[in-house]
Amino acid sequence: MKKIINASILNADFSNLKDALDQATAAGIDWIHLDIMDGHFVPNISMGPDIAQLCRQLTPLPMDAHLMISNPNDFIPRFAEAGVNLISVHIETDAHIHRTLKNIKDHGCKAGIVLNPGTPASSIEAVMDMIDLVLVMSVNPGFGGQKFIFPVLSKIQQIRKMIDLQKRDIYLQVDGGVDATTLPQAIQAGADSFVVGSAIFRNPVGITQAVRQLKLLLDS
Repeated sequence: MKKIINASILNADFSNLKDALDQATAAGIDWIHLDIMDGHFVPNISMGPDIAQLCRQLTPLPMDAHLMISNPNDFIPRFAEAGVNLISVHIETDAHIHRTLKNIKDHGCKAGIVLNPGTPASSIEAVMDMIDLVLVMSVNPGFGGQKFIFPVLSKIQQIRKMIDLQKRDIYLQVDGGVDATTLPQAIQAGADSFVVGSAIFRNPVGITQAVRQLKLLLDS
């Protein structure tokens, strides 16, 4: 599968979001990534369906919403209506994960499953046939700008083997502390979708140059 950069807008300048998205898009980002936090499952509050709808008005790029929330089923319809293409939910939040993944599909979106750094790869074996993406968190979710937790690389390797056994297209995404240093290591471990926030929108070299550097690494 084509390797892709998902630009997380969590640390973008919301006072000039259109310009930030335009710059990132012109530089070659592939997807827009929305970090949805509720202050319960993670110790922070971020954005909701209204921001997703705004982003849909500002960009034609595909969008994926990472729901770091305690009650994802309550919000799946609203994010689908807002124009999100893929919705990811945490394996840790849901005792009825099959129902939740089916809910995502029933609302016309692709479905992703997310694992926190301390959650083993084996936890998602029972839903591999239902998903379009596996998101491996390489930080503990809740805040942008954190440092990459390197032991998750072995988990990425494990999940790559699980995906290959499925013999169908499933993205393996990594999120947290991804930058020009850690991205090549994630690629080597088997990831092909990379959520990047601070290293794009708070990079001293600027958005355009930051994206171009990352895109070059995808092809190296």
